[in-house]
Amino acid sequence: ARLDRARAGLNRHLQRRHGVTSTQLEILGVIADGPVTLAELRERLAMHPATLGQLIDRLERLDLVERRPSLYDLRKRIVEATEAGRALLLAAPAAGPTRLGQVALEPERLRRLAAALDDAVGLLGLEPYAPRPAGPPAASP
Repeated sequence: ARLDRARAGLNRHLQRRHGVTSTQLEILGVIADGPVTLAELRERLAMHPATLGQLIDRLERLDLVERRPSLYDLRKRIVEATEAGRALLLAAPAAGPTRLGQVALEPERLRRLAAALDDAVGLLGLEPYAPRPAGPPAASP
């Protein structure tokens, strides 16, 4: 409950101060270092295509991201942060998932955090709603 309240409070702050949600800020954090395809972004964020599309639409309307076809494969769409998007990322608080990409953490501490979050998902009966992503198995703590 505390984590839910903290996330809701962060979202209220971000909406009032910057006009975005923490999820939109997380997207900016992923693309701030350079352009990525929508498919790469969807994979990194484990997000449904329609949900991601709506979030990108809103960020584009706010002039925080730019979307364009790939020069190499016209079926792919590239998403890149604009100057305004990169400035917002610097101005917004480093909190929530975005923070993990911005602060130096010891690998062991990240492993413990991942294990604790996995444990919480299981203990709270949320596993059917948040299956583990495909890929290599998680490292043991």
